[in-house]
Amino acid sequence: MARNLRGLRSAAGLSQEELAHLAAIDRTYVSALERERYAATIDMIERLAAALNVSPLALLADTGQVASR
Repeated sequence: MARNLRGLRSAAGLSQEELAHLAAIDRTYVSALERERYAATIDMIERLAAALNVSPLALLADTGQVASR
C-alpha cells in the first residue's frame, strides 16, 4: 500500500501535507504510511482513496513488485 499511496499522491501532484489536509489527517501520518511505519485501517484507506479520487482498491492493488524489508 505504501508504494501505491506514494505513487498516486505524486501522480495527483499533491504534497504529503496537501493529501493530509484533504483526508483530514496529520501529515506525519501520511509520511509514516508511505514509509510503512503504520498499517492503515480500512476506514483510513477509504479516506485516503476519496482524497485522491481513486477507488480503495487502487491503494491496495498488487503492483507486482516485491517490497524490500
